[in-house]
Amino acid sequence: MTPDRGPRRRLVVLAKVPQAGRVKTRLACEIGPVAASWWYRHQLLRLLRRLRDPRWQLVLAVAPDRAVGDPALPAGLPRIPQGQGDLGTRMERALAAQPPGPALLVGGDIPGLGPAHVARAFALLGRHEAVLGPAEDGGFWGIGLRRGAQAAPRPLFAGVRWSVPDTLAETRAALAPLSVGLADRLPDVDSLADLRRTHSA
Repeated sequence: MTPDRGPRRRLVVLAKVPQAGRVKTRLACEIGPVAASWWYRHQLLRLLRRLRDPRWQLVLAVAPDRAVGDPALPAGLPRIPQGQGDLGTRMERALAAQPPGPALLVGGDIPGLGPAHVARAFALLGRHEAVLGPAEDGGFWGIGLRRGAQAAPRPLFAGVRWSVPDTLAETRAALAPLSVGLADRLPDVDSLADLRRTHSA
């Protein structure tokens, strides 16, 4: 398989260092912080193995900032700090850190995400200025920009509320007037019920 021609695509994965009590806090309320961090660590490592692909460059956006060099994260991948702020601020910063050209940012807690979903999202950026990957809970697992954050409305997530059923709809509104394509709908994992669904699928 050879990389596509044109500007190099960047696939940015939001990654937290898997420390008990600091990751998947909603899930931790149900299964405990140690079990939640164990799940997240193995989920993130499996995801990164799946997403290594010559069609794009894989980049880790790491939190907390001091953990950019943490050995718990895979070696051999470029890393950038997420910085301070809410989720929207950190996502916008990670996208803005990429050079101009197609960039897709995804969460590290999406068990079903694979190269085919990423490739379809990048393909949508050939026809749209932005792409969103809907999550089943009303949020989104990924956001992509064809020409980078520099050509998008600023702030990128103005007025968006996080972890509510309208997060996706509010993000689409915030991206106006860009044309937005919708990628595949995938589940994320925030609760024990989500976790059970992903293992039974």
